[in-house]
Amino acid sequence: MTTLASGTDTLTRDALTVLQPGFTGTTAPDWLLRRLGEGLASVGLFGRNIASPGQLAALTAQLRAERDDVLVAIDEEGGDVTRLEVRSGSSFPGNHALGAVDDVELTHQVAHELGRRLAACGVNLNWAPSADVNSDPRNPVIGVRSFGADTELAARHTAAYVTGLQSAGVAACTKHFPGHGDTAVDSHHALPRIDVSADVLAERELAPFRAAIAAGTRAVMSAHILVPALDPDRPATLSRRILTGLLRGELGYDGLIVTDGMEMRAIAGTYGIERGSVHAVAAGADAICVGGGLADDATVLRLRDALVGAVRSGELPEERLAEAADRVRALARWAGTAGRPAEDAHGTEIGLHAARRALTVTAAPGLGSPDTFEPLTEPPYVAALTPVANIAVGDETPWGIAAELVHLLPGTVTGSFSAGDGPENEAGKSAGRAALQAAGPRRIVAVVRDEHRHPWMASALDTLLAARPDTVVVEMGVPQAAPRGALHIATHGAARVCGRAAAEVIAGIPGT
Repeated sequence: MTTLASGTDTLTRDALTVLQPGFTGTTAPDWLLRRLGEGLASVGLFGRNIASPGQLAALTAQLRAERDDVLVAIDEEGGDVTRLEVRSGSSFPGNHALGAVDDVELTHQVAHELGRRLAACGVNLNWAPSADVNSDPRNPVIGVRSFGADTELAARHTAAYVTGLQSAGVAACTKHFPGHGDTAVDSHHALPRIDVSADVLAERELAPFRAAIAAGTRAVMSAHILVPALDPDRPATLSRRILTGLLRGELGYDGLIVTDGMEMRAIAGTYGIERGSVHAVAAGADAICVGGGLADDATVLRLRDALVGAVRSGELPEERLAEAADRVRALARWAGTAGRPAEDAHGTEIGLHAARRALTVTAAPGLGSPDTFEPLTEPPYVAALTPVANIAVGDETPWGIAAELVHLLPGTVTGSFSAGDGPENEAGKSAGRAALQAAGPRRIVAVVRDEHRHPWMASALDTLLAARPDTVVVEMGVPQAAPRGALHIATHGAARVCGRAAAEVIAGIPGT
């Protein structure tokens, strides 16, 4: 039964209700349970909170023993961004792979199965899908998290994902409004800026969000990006023109608006999380996400007091805060009645099936065709050319194909190579020479990730292929660079199942 501390006034309860904090540990700390009793209505989970499905179910049960209608949110996109399988890699290939297949029914099935697993663990709000159109191939933060660079493709798959996820009883949170695809800056580090016209935005960036709204998405997440054509002064998360004028007014959206993590430098480094949170709620946001990096009681109390103080000073209308809190409670009511589906006929293999379908296999000119490629029968050397991890992905989540090739071709050896100090071209040559030396006589499988964004990686691959033209190349990012190698496999994502699908091709193991 939901319980609220009798001594907590309505204003303070509303301020707590709009917060979505994280915490550390695999059980709920006392401070979090206490705040749930005082009005906190949402909790955000990250990889650090999850050890196993059973442990996660016990954790969410612990939260609901304190407040039965709590919203338990998670950043589970599948693909590169996974929290359920943060230590093993995801069983689902991610958005870009689904876009490469371009089968909306498959996208619906994948999202439904992912939602079923979340619901079985007691999670009822997913900060997904990414509806961003990946229109800038240099994008360092979206990339394979996007369904693709084609607007209509992104729109139809966003809608399919929303309906699939919500058919499993888990609320979708479509992100990052008004679109984070045309950026070359990561908002975890700084404030990105999109300099295109309002007409381009309306035709390109907004189309997937219109589709998500039409599909009934229960939540939308704002982006920490500056879009001068819409508001020259404030980033979207803090812009009344964008959240209230555009999203509420022009697009007619009436569900929950959630901010991206307020501790990200795009907001925290300029406004601070307290002022940023007040501005966000005043602009039209209903829920403040904080906890990816800040996860303690002191942060919750600082934000609660900042919101209460802003109401009492007249800076934040009390009615706006109350409206935001009401939307949080409305979503909690929906989640409480949505139900949990049983496992369906698509089952647990749907992710691997999708990953297999997403592969694009080619051969370099003059080196035959994929049909004439002789699968490897001896264990190879896997040279992983490893970029710096995207913060949204995290460096604790494994990627690549080595583990899968070890399973299929026992004795496979692997090494990781990255850019060192100095000019990227020289760093790449050095990495390539090191990989050649480490490989010895073994056949080389070179694994790259967004080769087009990393000159050192292209240089390393040049060095490898000049010496060993029979090298197999596996691209696990967005395949923008020209295919090369004796065999080139584009997986459209770096999830575990993407690695499995590629390894099957290399080892000549037919996928089922």
